Amino acid sequence: MHVAVIGSGYVGLVAGACFAETGNDVICVDLDADKIARLQRNEVPIYEPGLEPMVKRNQEDKRLTFTTDIGAAIRKSRVIFIAVGTPPGEDGSADLKHVLTVARDVGRHMNEPKIVVTKSTVPVGTAEKVRAAVKAETNISFAVCSNPEFLKEGAAIDDFMKPDRVVVGVDDDEAKEVMGELYAPFTRQGGNRVLFMDIASAEVTKYAANAMLATRISFMNQVALFCELVGADVNNVRLGIGSDQRIGRAFLYPGPGYGGSCFPKDVKALIRTSDDLGLSLDVLKAVEEVNECQKRVVLQKALRYLGQDLSGKIIGLWGLAFKAETDDMRESPTIPLIDGLLAAGARVQTHDPKATDSARTIFGDRVMYAADPYSAAHGADALIVMTEWLVYRNPDFERVRKLVRRPLLIDGRNLYDPERMAALGFEYHGIGRASR
Repeated sequence: MHVAVIGSGYVGLVAGACFAETGNDVICVDLDADKIARLQRNEVPIYEPGLEPMVKRNQEDKRLTFTTDIGAAIRKSRVIFIAVGTPPGEDGSADLKHVLTVARDVGRHMNEPKIVVTKSTVPVGTAEKVRAAVKAETNISFAVCSNPEFLKEGAAIDDFMKPDRVVVGVDDDEAKEVMGELYAPFTRQGGNRVLFMDIASAEVTKYAANAMLATRISFMNQVALFCELVGADVNNVRLGIGSDQRIGRAFLYPGPGYGGSCFPKDVKALIRTSDDLGLSLDVLKAVEEVNECQKRVVLQKALRYLGQDLSGKIIGLWGLAFKAETDDMRESPTIPLIDGLLAAGARVQTHDPKATDSARTIFGDRVMYAADPYSAAHGADALIVMTEWLVYRNPDFERVRKLVRRPLLIDGRNLYDPERMAALGFEYHGIGRASR
């Protein structure tokens, strides 16, 4: 099948590569000529495990191409995915200008009936706006579908190739058949996981899913704060409630707050859409407020144990990305932490396996970027762990103990056993756990 993916960012690039992997002829489009040139050289601008070799393999096999020529891509393709960004506006609403610009381009360049699919995360009602924008430019018939993505950064290839479910909002029988054919290779192993529904329900499903996961995170972070006050261990509580099949264990890990490109933006957009409809989603407003407060918890711990004035103090920081297996620092809890440490006068020594370049665009030379975790810990008055990379799971703590100036360990991800850390001579402070 001939497929065009308009927008070669995170979602578009993963989708395009995976569709090509299953034998489709895919054209990925982006207006950024430099990005397209890099992709044509198999230089993937984002870090996502397994993505770069997939892009290279499918370009070599002529199933995947990259271009800035949106008109040619539209004319050659039967199915056109809109996967451009929907950044939050000042009021939190999703900015649809890029989506609707692409929709108008589709209408202008359409040479035969097409299936236009919104892949970007968009609020309910967007498909109808896309339909109107395309229709204003052409008299050729077309169908519009909503196909939200449910990709976890760091596991996007597996999520796409072996999805829990594929949600397709559709109101056209032929489009339903084509979308089912396109996704069949990804859903053969586990039965029918393509969920066809009306378009509005598909659009709501994406926001509702992310809002639910964000709610679980904020709930556990509140429970963690309560555990600290009463002397309980949130890890035990997590295991206790997660064993209930009605609750499950996923997204019950307390930490420094959620970040990334999806949860913060989508929660804000759902709140804004609801407000516009006259319905106040008070639960989600609380989720957002809790998360903003949680992003300051690790900083508050550092100031509590080191003092409000950190002049002359060195802070070792392990992890910059908002989660492991990605270089994404969008809305990362590390950003307000570093800003707060610097404002208090500290020198910050950082390490991250993949996010250093992303951090440089934010902090420049205001922090030190270490080549390895131990260099970041050297001479530190406190070592803070903010991202759950595997390299931080079981380091040589005896070596770390000799490198730091003060053995103060603030574990923002609860990676370590408090008793073991105490036995190794560290002053340990986790999230929702008794200090040691």
